[in-house]
Amino acid sequence: MRIFIPGATGYVGSAVVTELTNAGHHVVGLARSDSSAAALTALGIEVHRGNVSDLASLRSGAAAADGVIYAANQHISETTDSAARARSERNAVEAIGLELEGTGKPFVVTSGVIGRTPGRLLTEDDEAVVSPLTALRLPVEASVLALADRGVRSSSVALAPTEHGVGDARGFVSMLIAIARDKGISGYVGEGANRWPSVHRLDAARLYRLAIETAPAGTRLHAVGEEGVPFRDLAEAIGSYLKLPVVSIDTEHVSSHFSFLAPLVTLDSPVSNALTRKRFGWEPTHPTLIADIAEGHYFNS
Repeated sequence: MRIFIPGATGYVGSAVVTELTNAGHHVVGLARSDSSAAALTALGIEVHRGNVSDLASLRSGAAAADGVIYAANQHISETTDSAARARSERNAVEAIGLELEGTGKPFVVTSGVIGRTPGRLLTEDDEAVVSPLTALRLPVEASVLALADRGVRSSSVALAPTEHGVGDARGFVSMLIAIARDKGISGYVGEGANRWPSVHRLDAARLYRLAIETAPAGTRLHAVGEEGVPFRDLAEAIGSYLKLPVVSIDTEHVSSHFSFLAPLVTLDSPVSNALTRKRFGWEPTHPTLIADIAEGHYFNS
C-alpha cells in the first residue's frame, strides 16, 4: 500500500515508518520544514510538504494514498496548549476523513489510554470516563471511528503513556528522570501503587502496521505491552540507576515536585491488551519498561 503518515518524523511515527517499509509498503511522510524533509529522506521515504494545520496538504496527501496513519500525537509538555492542540488535531483528522469518505480505505488515528477508566481495568470495548484529562482528546478519536459509517475502514491505536525505547528524549520516562536529577530524589506519591501501562515503541509500531493492514472499521486497538507498572517500581528503577534516594512525596508537595506532571503521577490507569492480542495476533516481544530503563540508554544525555 501507499501509506500517508502525518507525524512520520516523531518518536513513534519514525518507528512506524521503518516497520511499514520493512513490510514492503510505500510510505509518504508529511514534512513541515526542510529539516523534517531531510529526516524523512534519510528514512528512505517519499516527502509530502505541509503540516497538520494545512488542511489542503492533508487532503491531497490522503487523496493520493491507499491508507493514512495519523501519528502526529504531540507529547505533553509544560508549554503545550492542550485545548489548541486538540482543536488542531480534530480539524486535521476531519479534513482527512472528508477525503477518504466512501473509499473503503484504512485510516488509523493515534489516541491514548491513560485516565480513561481511573482505578479500573480498561478494555478495548469500554467507553471512557469523560474527565478534564480525557475530554479534549476523545473527540479526535471519536471523529475518526465514526468514519466507519461513512465508508472508511477507520481504527484507533491507543498508546500507553510510557512509550519507551532507545531515542526517547521527550516522553514521560525522560521527564521523570529530569525531575529526579533536578530534585536529587526519585519520587512517587503515597505508596506508589498506582499503575501506568507501558509499551515499547517497536511493539507499538508493529501494531500500527497490523491496524492499517487488517483492522475492521470502527476498531479500537490498545498499544499496551504491560497492563500497569506500579509507579513506585518506575521511581525505584530511575533512582537505582542515578544512585538517588527513592522517596514518597506527600500530597501537599506533589505539585511543587512534579510540576505540570502532578495531575498524572497519582493516576491509577491499568489497561488490558487481551482483545488486541486475540483479534490481531499481536504479541509484545521487546523489553519491558523496567528492563528498558535498566539498560541505561535513558541516562546517556
